[in-house]
Amino acid sequence: MKLWQKKTKLNPRIEAFTVGDDPVLDMKLVKYDCRASIAHAKMLEKAGILDPNESKQIESALKKIIELHDSGHFIIEKDQEDCHTAIENHLTESLGELGKKIHTARSRNDQVLAALRLYYLDEISRIESAIHDFLRAMHDLLKRHGSIQIPGFTHTRKAMVSSVALWAAGYAESMADNLRLVHTSRDLMDQSPMGTGAGYGIPLDIDREYAAALAGFSRIQQHATYVQLSRGKLESTLVHTLTQVMLDLNRLASDLILFSEPTFGFFILPADFCTGSSIMPQKKNPDVLELVRAHYHRILANEIQLKTQTGNLISGYHRDMQTTKKPVMESLDLTLNSIAIMTLVAETLDVDKEKCAAGLTPELFATERVYELVRQGMPFRDAYRKIGGEFE
Repeated sequence: MKLWQKKTKLNPRIEAFTVGDDPVLDMKLVKYDCRASIAHAKMLEKAGILDPNESKQIESALKKIIELHDSGHFIIEKDQEDCHTAIENHLTESLGELGKKIHTARSRNDQVLAALRLYYLDEISRIESAIHDFLRAMHDLLKRHGSIQIPGFTHTRKAMVSSVALWAAGYAESMADNLRLVHTSRDLMDQSPMGTGAGYGIPLDIDREYAAALAGFSRIQQHATYVQLSRGKLESTLVHTLTQVMLDLNRLASDLILFSEPTFGFFILPADFCTGSSIMPQKKNPDVLELVRAHYHRILANEIQLKTQTGNLISGYHRDMQTTKKPVMESLDLTLNSIAIMTLVAETLDVDKEKCAAGLTPELFATERVYELVRQGMPFRDAYRKIGGEFE
């Protein structure tokens, strides 16, 4: 039975359309809904709605669901709509009338959001850990090859002498800045919606702070109306953070695609990172880097979707918000995989010293020669024109 089920049976085509792919997506949320429901049950015990024995029975049953889920034996049926219905149905089947009490003092609105936010918080922690791994790999690359000079480019033309150290450190510093955005996203997401119902509170005396702490949140959202207003807003902030991470990986991938091309040859990709052509036997293609580069655009599109999808909605809940789940989940998965791939690339990347030295052609030293004349007393503009005349 659905959480909102009444006497009227829903048209099957309407049911299929409104359910969408939630039964598949919600497999990621089962343990988080159970965690929030355990906290909710203990809060109901504190409010006197459940006695201690009932609370323990519900907690035990919810922990059993987590075990079933972890072993691959908890299934969300299409007619159950989502994990929240599947979990409550399981409780009712195993605990009888007691299972029906779990939904006291909550709506599916705050229930869904609590599970999502707990999931997002865990995923943000994984993103943070992955970024630290990437930074270590970039610093190791800098230590291995940092002293090697390479051409620096502006306008995709040779500009001044650079080095592997300068190149790698620039990306590392930018990624370190991204961690600030990750921390901000975590702080915003770390607000409990539990106990706000459908956006207008619960007509019972409940302890929201108590439930929030038990579930693992640092604080509550103070106003029930803000809970629904924040849907889409907090998600788009998180995905915006992911676009900044992916922008760095996108540009890093572009550098490596170009500078590992044999005409340049500064960097050497491992042979087992490259794919081939079905017609040209000589090809060694950097497909993995091209896909990382492409994933940035997918995540950017998800950010735009989230921001436009929740725009123009009046305050309160709307079913439109159901569709914010998938783009966030996809963006998290793509970002985690992309960071891991680029960490592996950084760990195994080699540098061709001879190609780098051959790339250090005379024009790269023009600016240094200008400043040598400046140090000798010549006005900068005169020195600039003198050296510039050699390249006209």
